Amino acid sequence: MNNASRLVILTLTALLTLTLTGCAPEVGSEKWCANLEEKPKGDWSLNEATDYAANCVLR
Repeated sequence: MNNASRLVILTLTALLTLTLTGCAPEVGSEKWCANLEEKPKGDWSLNEATDYAANCVLR
């Protein structure tokens, strides 16, 4: 595999990764709150719990 092929593969991989990570709902949105409610509370991070309280409970 030559350098040009590797560069193309790395570029496509980076674009795919950015595309998939760009689909997460914005913190505090209705969809984000609904997604977090479906997640077991034991799996929440401290930041998620704080954001949930501030954006979904205390609206």
